[in-house]
Amino acid sequence: MCRDTGNNEVRRADHLVEEVLEARLENDALARKLAATSISGDQSAAAPKPSGKKTKKVAAPTKLDDAVAEEYRSILAKLDNYDGDGLGELISKYDIRNPETGNAVTPPVAFNLMFQTSIGPAGTLKGFLRPETAQGQFMNFSRLLEFNNQKMPFASAMVGRSFRNEISPRSGLLRVREFTMAEIEHYVDPMNKNHPRFDEVADIKLPLLPNAVQLEGKTETVMMSIGDAVSQGVVDNKTLGYFLGRIYLYLAAIGIRTDLLRFRQHMKNEMAHYACDCWDAEIYTTYGWIECVGCADRSAYDLRVHSVSTKKKLCVRETLDEPLVYEKLVCEPNSKVFGPKLKRAAKPVQEHLESLAAEELAEIKATLARDGKATVTLAGTAVDGDYEITADMLTIENKTIIENVREYTPNVIEPSFGIGRILYALIEHSFSVRADDEQRGVLSFNALMAPFKCLVLPLSGHASFASFLHEVARRLRAAGVPTRVDDAASAPIGRRYARNDELGMPFAVTVDFQTVEDNTVTLRERDTTKQIRGSLEEIVGLVTSLVSGATTWEEVLTKYELVDTVAKNDA
Repeated sequence: MCRDTGNNEVRRADHLVEEVLEARLENDALARKLAATSISGDQSAAAPKPSGKKTKKVAAPTKLDDAVAEEYRSILAKLDNYDGDGLGELISKYDIRNPETGNAVTPPVAFNLMFQTSIGPAGTLKGFLRPETAQGQFMNFSRLLEFNNQKMPFASAMVGRSFRNEISPRSGLLRVREFTMAEIEHYVDPMNKNHPRFDEVADIKLPLLPNAVQLEGKTETVMMSIGDAVSQGVVDNKTLGYFLGRIYLYLAAIGIRTDLLRFRQHMKNEMAHYACDCWDAEIYTTYGWIECVGCADRSAYDLRVHSVSTKKKLCVRETLDEPLVYEKLVCEPNSKVFGPKLKRAAKPVQEHLESLAAEELAEIKATLARDGKATVTLAGTAVDGDYEITADMLTIENKTIIENVREYTPNVIEPSFGIGRILYALIEHSFSVRADDEQRGVLSFNALMAPFKCLVLPLSGHASFASFLHEVARRLRAAGVPTRVDDAASAPIGRRYARNDELGMPFAVTVDFQTVEDNTVTLRERDTTKQIRGSLEEIVGLVTSLVSGATTWEEVLTKYELVDTVAKNDA
């Protein structure tokens, strides 16, 4: 974070650099457009017309040198790869200031995004609000594995609230301190990261932005099938690739525009130290590209850390078809000397030695053989410090190990969904206005996402419509279709259609005078505004099929004739 030197306002450094450089590029594009307009002789678009009102003076747009503009684009393409010092250099070199005040800002400093709190009546115990839902799932790994009959791979999922101490909350649902997350933790064998259903998504083509492209200062995506991305090493493994495909299918199914969706790979500097590979599903909105879903291979880091802290194994035991025979360097303490000499530190020192890698243990063995003693340093225990061990306290030698049961800590593939951000992007992608009337807004939610699937309304307030109105609504609700009744017949029916289009309801059933005569009703589709007529039973069945996805409106139009009330009712 960095601070405004004038009013002390706190800003997130990377967002500040991005905001300022993008504004300069937009200013440059406007200056070039005005220059081109001036050359062509069309002065009407070159400057705004005076309104007669007193307005604030706005500075003329400034054109950047071609090299500077290209440099800005390159920086923005790999901005996520800059650390604090790198961002500080950018702020200094390009004179990045607070755009709202014009004041200079301080050099960036690190900031803890976790919310700290005090626990208990005395407030002496420090705690933190959870920044993600994942850790609760990791703590219950043993129970989840037991529930799955000790079989691998398997997954758990959780939806809940998370909290992060956002430096400068803004942009509606996009940057907030409390938000809803949905996270899947898929546990896999580190030696076999294949997925049994990978073939289902292997041929799906995704717009990928690999880290190698970003490091070149470019943002052009590469259309590549998931199968090719995995086989070429762009995506680390098949399980990660499988979830990238499922994320794409999910976002497309709920109504996110796929032409405004990309999958960006994390660069080395921004990737968590324990992650093998990480991709973000980013959705383009009026705020630019927004990270909405993350998909990471977290390796075995979380389970190992919890295991060390709780002193309980969080691992999988797999019976082998054939015994595994191998040589291993083993440390065996001499209990007659080891315990009495180290006393309380004996067990921690032994556990430390047993946890060492073969190379480290071999180094201690060589030191004991050369000097007759070696030093072991403990950290994170109740008896931290340096302890001297001698050659008579233990033996370190190669032994033949025969394993009938393989024991390993699973790796975790984690798709993490930011529900608020996805919802915001969906609303923005779904909103439009009628071509013939900009005052009539439409939320084009598909039937899967619309809160209410069907509107039921009367043509007018005629008393004979009431019983039919309630019967239609009753049948739709009985069929499991969320339905809203708009019987405020004082407004014209076109206006009632329009106000419910703004709420995103995809279908509308209208009761009119012909309904009273022959028990038929009209069915209107929101986006096309076209209507068909059918019996009450037929229309209820059609709406149910349309909502469930069993049929489409295009298929319906091939079987039913349009009614001529469309123009009149939508007027």
